[in-house]
Amino acid sequence: MRIVVGSDHAGFALKEHVKATLAAAGHDVVDVGTTSLESVDYPQFAAQGARAVAMGEAERAVLACGSGNGVAIAANKVAGIRAVNAHDVDEAEMARRHNDANVITLSGARLAPAAADAIVARFLTAPFEGGRHRRRVDQIARIEP
Repeated sequence: MRIVVGSDHAGFALKEHVKATLAAAGHDVVDVGTTSLESVDYPQFAAQGARAVAMGEAERAVLACGSGNGVAIAANKVAGIRAVNAHDVDEAEMARRHNDANVITLSGARLAPAAADAIVARFLTAPFEGGRHRRRVDQIARIEP
């Protein structure tokens, strides 16, 4: 699977860990930055990752910042993106099963690497259930400008 990863400085270490885990699992990983711990603004990285998914250049994205909230908000501004800030594997799974989430966001300040790995793995493997959930996802899409 082709997966975009991105972060700001506060999510950098976690992004680097997740990127290595994904590559080791055989995924095609595209890193949109940042490239260091130097302070940067998260919206540009979140938007770049989200746009890659929206344009079909990647199947999913994993974004990180200090809380995971900022990158989620920024990513969700891109039409076609359903980004969810997941704190555990159950949230990640339900985001896929019921909301067809295509971007997962993570807290670089609160998640241990092993927890992030588990969250991302569940996000990547859980299927979208469709059915009544498709109707709701379609309603969300109609809200977009």
